[in-house]
Amino acid sequence: MAVRIIAPLLTAAAVTLFSFNAQAWHAAGHMMTAAVAWEQMTPAARKRASELLKLNPDYNTWIKGVAAAARDKTAFVRASTWPDDIKNTSTHPGSINDGEEPTNPNAAANIGYSDKLMHKYWHYVDLPFSPDGTTTVDPKNPNAETQIKRFRDTIAASATDDVKSYDVAWLIHIVGDVHQPLHATSRFTKLHTDGDEGGNLVKIKCSPNCGNNLHSFWDGLFDTSKTPKASIAAAAKLKKATGAAVNENDPHVWITESFELAENKAYGMPIGTTSKTVTLTPAYKKAATAIGRQRVALGGARLAKLFNDAFK
Repeated sequence: MAVRIIAPLLTAAAVTLFSFNAQAWHAAGHMMTAAVAWEQMTPAARKRASELLKLNPDYNTWIKGVAAAARDKTAFVRASTWPDDIKNTSTHPGSINDGEEPTNPNAAANIGYSDKLMHKYWHYVDLPFSPDGTTTVDPKNPNAETQIKRFRDTIAASATDDVKSYDVAWLIHIVGDVHQPLHATSRFTKLHTDGDEGGNLVKIKCSPNCGNNLHSFWDGLFDTSKTPKASIAAAAKLKKATGAAVNENDPHVWITESFELAENKAYGMPIGTTSKTVTLTPAYKKAATAIGRQRVALGGARLAKLFNDAFK
C-alpha cells in the first residue's frame, strides 16, 4: 500500500480565509482567477506578460473586436483558457492527444510553441487518500506541481521569449487549476479501487442541472460568467485575499491546501463512499461556492505575486 499523504495543518491565516462564514475551473473560473491577478500585478509585470502573450498563436483571436486600451487585460484573461483550448482538435488541429498518463518521452518538455502535446497531466496532481483503507497510488511526474515550479523558474531566467510566452500561458492556467480542490487529489475506495480521478467518477444529481459528476460540479461553480467581460466583472466582486496566505509562494503548500479542502469539504456530506449517484444538497452547493470564491481570490493573488517576482 502506498503511504497515505498526511497534509500539514493550514496556517491560521488560511483557516480564517477558508471559513464557511464567508473551476480546474471551467473557462469562467480560470478567467476570473486571471482577472484577479491582473488587478494586483505591477505595471512592469503587466507589460512583460503582455509582450510575451502576443507571441501566442491565438493572440489575434483573443483581441478580435477588443478596444486597443483593453487588449492587454483581455488577452491575459483569455490566455488562462489556452491550455484547455488546445484540447479541441477542431480549433487546434495540430494538437496531439498524448493521454492522461505522462509516458510520452516529451512529457516534461519545455520547448515553447513547437510542442504540440496536450499535456493533460499538467493540469492536476493526484495526492491520494482512502477513507476505507483501500490501497492508494502515489501521483506521477510530471504534474501540476512540477510544471508550476519549472515554468516559474524559466520565465525568471534565461530562455527564449517563445518558451517564456508558452510558460506564461500555462502558469496562468495551472495556478488556477491547483486552487480547485479536486485538482489536488484522487480518492480511493472499494467502489473506485483505482481512484476516482478527482471526483470525475463520482456521479451526482442536483437541481438546477450542474454537471453529472463531482469534479465537473466544482469546475463549473462560476459558469454563468463565460465571457472575458463577464468574468472580469465577476472577479471584481470577490472579496480580496489578504494576510500571510497571499505571500505563500510554495506550490506544494497551495496543493496541500486544496487537498485538505477536498478531503474534508468536497468529499464531505452528502458525498459518501458507497452510493453510485449522490444528490447534492443546497447546503453543500452553497458551501462549495463559498470555497470556490475564496480559492479564486487567493489563486489570483498568488499568481500576481508570482509574476511580480519574476518580472521585477
